[in-house]
Amino acid sequence: MGVSFPIPFEMGMLAHGGTLTTADGVAFTAAALDDIRRAYDMQTGETLWKVRLPAGGQATPMTYRSADGKQYIVVAAGGHGSPGTTPGDSVLAYRLE
Repeated sequence: MGVSFPIPFEMGMLAHGGTLTTADGVAFTAAALDDIRRAYDMQTGETLWKVRLPAGGQATPMTYRSADGKQYIVVAAGGHGSPGTTPGDSVLAYRLE
């Protein structure tokens, strides 16, 4: 299930990969030393959403709009040997509401 590090607040620890920000002021990251994907309110720093990935998400998320106008956030969850996250080969897309 990957490596978790004891830190005094719940946010992961940035390691590999970048952050994606939306026009609505939400930052998405999966580049932590755990297998969690998170979304933050850029004004307050509040964690808006988090989900456990099937593997480490040491990759920069991307976004696209489908033909019906819905926006999606996508991340490759392949893990990484250096930080010791779970290895895998998933690509996951989440629709924004």
